[in-house]
Amino acid sequence: MPMPYRGGCLCGAVRYQIDAEPVLAGYCQCRDCQRETGGGHTCFIGFPIASVTVTGTLRFYEMISDSGRAIRRGFCPVCCSPVLGAPDEAFGLLMIRAGSLDDPGIFQPQLICYASRAQPWDVLDPALPRHAELPPDPDQGGP
Repeated sequence: MPMPYRGGCLCGAVRYQIDAEPVLAGYCQCRDCQRETGGGHTCFIGFPIASVTVTGTLRFYEMISDSGRAIRRGFCPVCCSPVLGAPDEAFGLLMIRAGSLDDPGIFQPQLICYASRAQPWDVLDPALPRHAELPPDPDQGGP
């Protein structure tokens, strides 16, 4: 799928366009992501903040993550679909939920974070690098 990348929520009230290539992609198995998805993990693709344009209004839930940094999770206020995660601005990335892309086939995971919190039934690619929590270098990703 060539740029720009596009996607949105289930009902279409929130749409976005991304004018950059992904910086990273992975799975997060932390308990917060398990609760967000109702499954074993979140699938995220990180894009530079400035490259993402959102139309429609997102509702945000802000919390302090296990790393001690703030994270804002963006949902559609109409259908409640998770669309993105906005970690502390030090990361410089928005974590788009892979399933919200019009073509989620661009998702090519590179890592698994919070593997220490994985549920035994949530089996992911054993060839991917696993981090017990976040990778030590913020440039390597996180949800």
